[in-house]
Amino acid sequence: MELLTDQDGQLLVHLARESIQAYLTENRIVKPPERDQMLKEKRGVFCTLKNYVTGNLRGCIGLPYPEMPLGQAIVEAAISSATSDPRFSAMSLDEFEEVVIEVTVLTPPEKIETLRENLPSKIEIGKHGLIIKKGFNSGLLLPQVAEEQECNPEQFLDMTCCKAGLSSGCWKQEDCEVFSFQGQIFKELSPHGQIIKK
Repeated sequence: MELLTDQDGQLLVHLARESIQAYLTENRIVKPPERDQMLKEKRGVFCTLKNYVTGNLRGCIGLPYPEMPLGQAIVEAAISSATSDPRFSAMSLDEFEEVVIEVTVLTPPEKIETLRENLPSKIEIGKHGLIIKKGFNSGLLLPQVAEEQECNPEQFLDMTCCKAGLSSGCWKQEDCEVFSFQGQIFKELSPHGQIIKK
């Protein structure tokens, strides 16, 4: 999958901010620019919102699989992260002015096929995100989570199990499926501020 440029990343973060702004002020859904081919490619994406002062998470919603064009996926993920994350109340416009936006564009998840005891050795902290599935349960953690929490691979697997509503260590069971993916991360340094590739 083709890597995105710094310019691509800036466009995506601007689109995410514009989408939330339009929805909170006018209840309007932004249409992604049609001139940019990159926005038409189907990719998974997550939008993360954090309070600029405290660094606390304020919303994180995404579409893990490449099921829709990237531009449309950004618009949906951005609005949902601000209004529909079940862990938080819907964001006010005043509060939105105090958040920084982080966009993570994902590679398609790939199932890790190996012996259970070898799973941790297949995970590189800071590079891989994880999806764990068992029955009707599913959980996803982005690559940056393992770095932020200073996890080792076993702890990251355990955390992803818990995110899926499963017991810690369930990844050792044969009926538990583990997928990895990578992400390109673009983030604001301050609200409306400079955008960098992480």
